[in-house]
Amino acid sequence: MSFLNGNKFADRQAAAANARKAMAEKFLANSKYDPADPAVIEREAKRKAILEARVVRDAERAKRKAEEAATEAERRAAEEAARQEQLRLEAVAREAEAQRQRELDEQVEYERKLERDARYAARKERKKKRKSASERYG
Repeated sequence: MSFLNGNKFADRQAAAANARKAMAEKFLANSKYDPADPAVIEREAKRKAILEARVVRDAERAKRKAEEAATEAERRAAEEAARQEQLRLEAVAREAEAQRQRELDEQVEYERKLERDARYAARKERKKKRKSASERYG
């Protein structure tokens, strides 16, 4: 317990001031920044080398990304061209199938017409063969 040690407020205040003064002297005793100092020059050189390496890496990364983007664009263009060609071929095949179906329908219709005409001709022939009432009873 500090109040039992006989420390007064003024003593504690003086001790704190002395501690602050000692810290300030210690800080001021350190050498200031000297650009000609070999350690400072070495640190700055390392920092500059790191920055230059970062710039080079960023440039390489950007170049790689651009190449990948170009490759992806080419791939997409090729896929789109293949898809368009596939659609064109499918359209041609559909048109050919439709044409074949139309021809088949025309042929079936022609055959139906021939059958109908044959039935009509047969009916006329039967009517001709039928004797009239005067011919029958003479």
